[in-house]
Amino acid sequence: MIPNPKGRSLRRANPTSESDKALDRSRGAVEDQLKICGHKRDVDVSELFLSQKELTEVIDLSRFKKLKYLWLHHNKLHGIKFLTRNYCLTELYLNNNGIFDIEGLHYLPSLHILMLHHNELTNIDATMKELKGMLNLKKLSLYQNPLTQYNFYRLYIIYHLPGVEILDRNRVTEKERRSMITIFNHEKAHLLQSIAFRGKVDASWDPRSPFKQKPAQRVPSGQFHLSRVEVLENIFKMIKKK
Repeated sequence: MIPNPKGRSLRRANPTSESDKALDRSRGAVEDQLKICGHKRDVDVSELFLSQKELTEVIDLSRFKKLKYLWLHHNKLHGIKFLTRNYCLTELYLNNNGIFDIEGLHYLPSLHILMLHHNELTNIDATMKELKGMLNLKKLSLYQNPLTQYNFYRLYIIYHLPGVEILDRNRVTEKERRSMITIFNHEKAHLLQSIAFRGKVDASWDPRSPFKQKPAQRVPSGQFHLSRVEVLENIFKMIKKK
């Protein structure tokens, strides 16, 4: 067994509770990786491959100060609080788990790649609270989470994470960035709406609450069948050209 800095084995003796057993399984997986890679010092560990280990919990990994790449996909995790002090992480693979809460992820400002698809994230506001400060994030995947069912989900993510270049395997386009500004910039959106509808602003339409489902409204005959978003986007383009 690989000793830790205090000279004790990574494994716990005689685990009793289910949580202890889960953590012991995690310690064993980490220990196996250290053996495979031949690392003798924690400071030498820059990557850990812990996927497909049936893990439900993970031990605190903060001892690996220079950990940059972490694979934890295809396990049975529900949260990620064990990662709050791995500040050097640049790539994190958490897809195909049962994660419903990513509290603590905002402590990882160096992330460039974050894979969270195929999980159980439902609260888009709580999720964005953790992600919106990640200025270095370039590649993000959230598909196959319940939160992706919200109206304007993709534009909402782009609005809060303008640095992201690839979202859910698709590159962010300039058209999406323009639409995002039109929809989520409250003051500009109402100005454009006022122009589009000759000063008649619909007060019930609030760009700050874009996910509210509304019943379909009948379009009067003789009018173009364009959505309000399409109308605003066209106005935005005309203003930009002037």
